[in-house]
Amino acid sequence: MLELRYVVEHLDEVKASLSRRSAEAAQSLSSIADLAKERREAITRAEAMAQERNAANQEMAKLPKGSPEFQAKRETLGALSNRIKELQKTVTDVDARIEEILLIVPNLPDPAISDGQTAADNRIVRSWGQKPSFDGFEPKPHWDIGTALGILDFDRASKISGPRFTFLMGQGARLSRSIIQFMLELHAEHGYTEVAPPLLVKDIAMLGTGNLPKFGGDAFKTVKSDAESTFDLYLIPTAEVPVTNLHAAEILDGNKLPLAYCAYTPCFRSEAGSYGADVRGLIRQHQFDKVELVRFATPETSNAEHEKLTAHAEEVLKRLGLHYRVAELCAGDLSASSRRTYDLEVWLPAQGQYREISSCSNFGDYQARRAQIRYRDEAKKVKLVHTLNGSALAVGRTMVAILEQCQQKDGSVVVPEALRPWMKTDVIRGV
Repeated sequence: MLELRYVVEHLDEVKASLSRRSAEAAQSLSSIADLAKERREAITRAEAMAQERNAANQEMAKLPKGSPEFQAKRETLGALSNRIKELQKTVTDVDARIEEILLIVPNLPDPAISDGQTAADNRIVRSWGQKPSFDGFEPKPHWDIGTALGILDFDRASKISGPRFTFLMGQGARLSRSIIQFMLELHAEHGYTEVAPPLLVKDIAMLGTGNLPKFGGDAFKTVKSDAESTFDLYLIPTAEVPVTNLHAAEILDGNKLPLAYCAYTPCFRSEAGSYGADVRGLIRQHQFDKVELVRFATPETSNAEHEKLTAHAEEVLKRLGLHYRVAELCAGDLSASSRRTYDLEVWLPAQGQYREISSCSNFGDYQARRAQIRYRDEAKKVKLVHTLNGSALAVGRTMVAILEQCQQKDGSVVVPEALRPWMKTDVIRGV
């Protein structure tokens, strides 16, 4: 969430920055200036009346009780108190309206990133490895490979849960587990503290990371009612939500920053609409597994921490030997909470295109202001931290990349060497 004072004092600058995202983003601030003025005026009048009330109270104390003058002062004090309460309610109401607006206003894009509106405008920063070649056969999509090998079962999952769910069978389930174990062990080497967070969270946690109110329609919400209350919790769309909120409403020791956490969780997201080929296979599922990295840093170090986090996510792909590239998102393609994002895009030969497998983002103090995550610096001053996170990686999409990039002419799939200690085999063959 943006800071109200900064927005009001730099309104034209803020609008210009948001217009790099979209005209709609800039328009979302249209009423902020008037509301801020109304708030200031109400506070000023309330403070002036409070001083007038104090003076009247002192004068009344000098008057004989029961005298006409005493009674007149009492009536004046009552009227002033009622007016002050009205003004205080005005401030409270305006604050609520301002907060509603600021909660849907996206973050300001980093000035260093490029302009643009779609993925076609993103800047390719670097790539690693070579596209795999397939001698004598056309590469198949992962859903055909997995079905033929008997490791992916979409039909039975759809029978019991509906579309966009999958049974991982035999070596498919083992491959998923191996990927998770490999990633967690690798990130432990990078110094991350492993966390196993709750999978159900309160709305305040979703609000803190920016998933509410903007993306409430994409979330799965549970409702449990009893005779006394209704108990609502959200299934997490990503481990970013509980792990970022791990330090909500806390003041951290600045000397201990940065903090680095790693978490494996199932994730739950309602993927509405049609995405062409994404309706098939593992690319866009309602339930999926992911290993998430979260870092808390000072404003002075957050850019360097962003590069470090991105490098840690890239290392997963390098160790697996999967060809990928890194794209820096343009202003119009950023998520609402991010100020700067690198997407890791892995090559999928059957589709003949790169697909996102990780987003590594620097949120600045946008999430920290919503969740009130602060730190005390060496001068004992309390400041907002900067939060960063990234997938490292999405497990299902990593499986997709392995199945497609490592497929063989006979339909088998070569297991990346880094996974063999857990897979106990070097090739996945049909059952």
